[in-house]
Amino acid sequence: MPGSPHRQFARQLARATGPDGVVDIARLGLLVGAAYEAAERDRRRAERAMALMAEALEAANGRQEALVRELRTQNARFVAAMDNMALGLAMYDAEERLVVANERLNAVLGLAPGTLRVGMTYREAVAACIAAGHFPERSADRVYAARRRIFAPGASLDVEEVRGGRILAVSGRGLEGGGCILTFQDVTERREAEARIEHMARHDALTGLPNRAQLHGRMEEALARCQRGEEFAVLVLDLDRFKAVNDTLGHPVGDGLLRAVTARLRAQLRETDTVVRLGGDEFAVIQTMAAQPSAATALARRLIATLSEPYEIEGHQVVVGTSIGIALAPADGGAPDILLKAADLALHRAKAEGRGTWRFFEAEMDARMQQRRRLELDLRQALAAGQFSLHYQPLVEVASGRITGFEALLRWQHPERGLIPPGEFIPLAEETGLILPLGEWVLREACREAASWPGGVSVAVNVSAVQFGTPRLVDAVAEALAAAGLPATRLEIEVTESIMLQDNITTMAILHRLRGLGVRISMDDFGTGYSSLGYLRSFPFDKIKIDQSFVRDIGKRGDARAIVRAISGLGGSLGMRTTAEGVETREQFERLRADGCTEAQGYLFGRPVPGEAAREMLRTAASAAAQATAAA
Repeated sequence: MPGSPHRQFARQLARATGPDGVVDIARLGLLVGAAYEAAERDRRRAERAMALMAEALEAANGRQEALVRELRTQNARFVAAMDNMALGLAMYDAEERLVVANERLNAVLGLAPGTLRVGMTYREAVAACIAAGHFPERSADRVYAARRRIFAPGASLDVEEVRGGRILAVSGRGLEGGGCILTFQDVTERREAEARIEHMARHDALTGLPNRAQLHGRMEEALARCQRGEEFAVLVLDLDRFKAVNDTLGHPVGDGLLRAVTARLRAQLRETDTVVRLGGDEFAVIQTMAAQPSAATALARRLIATLSEPYEIEGHQVVVGTSIGIALAPADGGAPDILLKAADLALHRAKAEGRGTWRFFEAEMDARMQQRRRLELDLRQALAAGQFSLHYQPLVEVASGRITGFEALLRWQHPERGLIPPGEFIPLAEETGLILPLGEWVLREACREAASWPGGVSVAVNVSAVQFGTPRLVDAVAEALAAAGLPATRLEIEVTESIMLQDNITTMAILHRLRGLGVRISMDDFGTGYSSLGYLRSFPFDKIKIDQSFVRDIGKRGDARAIVRAISGLGGSLGMRTTAEGVETREQFERLRADGCTEAQGYLFGRPVPGEAAREMLRTAASAAAQATAAA
């Protein structure tokens, strides 16, 4: 090759040879030395090149081994991820052969391990599922023909199927170039949980009955049929004396009673009827496809009879009753809420007229309820507007005839309706809770007025059972006495036996705290309730007030006088004063004196009057006493 080391050496050797062909030894030596050095350099370069090549090969082998290790790690992770998936996974290639399958696949499908395995065809997989009970009453060919469409590129599948008693969510996608990927998820527990939640949202947890949410839907369906001339009845039931069962026997017995009531209700209804628990001890029945009102009347009669029969609950015999209000559709309303309101108004009438009975809705019921609603709104404004006042009725000592005190009686002067009787607004105030601020106002006003009377004259204030339901009562009494500067011994708190039916421990604690203030306690309307003697033993009342119903008949019926004499004797034996209410005639007064009654109250001595008139009454009495003393 031109320019190669060999040619260069030949040219240099020719130059070292003389014309005579004799070689210059010195120059030849130099040439040989240079050639040797050049060869040595080439050898070293070759060795370095070989070393570099060896290093490169070693590095390449290392990278390849690392890549292989990484691929193995990734593959292991992929396999672990697939095998730990909650889903069953299957991938088929373009020839419809299973190329990827995780361990969950057979388990999710309810197949024995290894039933579906890599290498088997899709048709074989379908046949294995058919053999395991999937797709009942369908052949493998039929299922295969319907399902192989998933192998088309871009095809999709998203369905839920019941297979072998389980609910499977199946999702599939066709792959580009053929083949498909399928996933299977067991959603049985999820669907069952959703069904339970749905059931709970529409049913009562205690009784299993449909709840108010379903009631509206059923009523809407029944109202739609009313357009074709049908009619139906809505009965609203409320158990009588259920609260007493809860209070005395406990809530577990109360819950058992509600379940027993539900069973009796179901036994009395037809398949076309619907019974619903509205809440608490209140139920509703939709009675359809029956001639009304006769069918509703017959059903109400049966329900009252069957629900009032004794129950055996956890070893206790329990007796309750029921009251029923009935509304008829479409006559009483064309919407669920209107019908329920009508039936509820009829229920209130049934309970007010003695319980254990039924009443049909009447138009005037709604008018009375609207009037009651307006009265409630006015009542909420009356206290702030200064529409309330107190009148005072004298209490007279039987032996001397002197005024020993006054009972404070609440009056409401309505700006439009005039004087409203306490019997109309006091129960409403108790029901709405307005009795609490109203009762505190009465205490403050009565104490303020009594502070202006002579020292020996007391004031009696009636306290509602609702007020005894809050510990605030004792503080309210103490604050009223302090603000008026009235000695506690001049305040008398009148209570009825109804407060003793509440939480007896709490009630007794409040009574003793009031007694601790120095306040006197009297039992009002004695003899009209029950367990009165037990109450007198449980708390040492200062006074017993004999109900006016006994006083009214004291001259007409011997039993009335006998009761008055017995109560007076009982009070004397226990160290309690006795006050007879409703005394209107001198004859009644003389009999009460003879029977040992210590105090009297009634129209014979004076009607309730405003505070100014009460003060004048006291001044007149004081003047008459002074004149009598002077004359003596």
